[in-house]
Amino acid sequence: MEKITGIKVIAFDADDTLWENETFFREAEQQFAELMLKYSPKNETLKVLYDVEIANMPIYGYGIKAFILSLIETANLLSGYQVSARQINELTDLGKEMLDKPVVLLEGVEEVFKKAAVNYKLIVATKSDLLDQERKLRKSGLLKYFHHIEVMSDKTSDAYQILIQHLDVKPNELMMVGNSLKSDVLPVLELGGWGVHIPFHTTWQHEIVTEPITNNKFIELGSVSELLKLLD
Repeated sequence: MEKITGIKVIAFDADDTLWENETFFREAEQQFAELMLKYSPKNETLKVLYDVEIANMPIYGYGIKAFILSLIETANLLSGYQVSARQINELTDLGKEMLDKPVVLLEGVEEVFKKAAVNYKLIVATKSDLLDQERKLRKSGLLKYFHHIEVMSDKTSDAYQILIQHLDVKPNELMMVGNSLKSDVLPVLELGGWGVHIPFHTTWQHEIVTEPITNNKFIELGSVSELLKLLD
């Protein structure tokens, strides 16, 4: 694997790059679909939920709180507004359970941070609910390694451009590492930075990219541990 030189900042996505997250959403969706069986078959419930989430994204953004609001709206739609206050409370309790999940680092993450922090500025560039991400970062034990933490409302090329200007680096001096091609890789490649994709076993369908990427600054790795082989 050819070494990359000239990198000054390595930015990491958080959820499903540093610790597991998406699995909890899939589990919650299945619990919700079970709850809605009286009103709708599972497949239809999940389809309507996804449509509601996408419609709500410009209003609520990303994260568990936005997800729970979409669950409540979907429950009302599917039931014809017949769900009980108790059932609504079950949905909010489901959200609280998700917010209280332990933060377990993915294999190799802390070892990479210990070594990479010697020669590079490490930052977090993530999206989702600010309070939730701050909580997970505290629980992770990784805060001591970070030069900067950026929680974005969405990961667009414009948002990354603002981040690059804030960091006072050139785009080709930034390497972004994440599990989402759509959010972590493509916007950074568009600006001239390096995009490192580390797939996670579960991906939300909104983040899936099917088109091949042909860019000499695009790299795909099997695990975060392989990142050290890239660096000078």
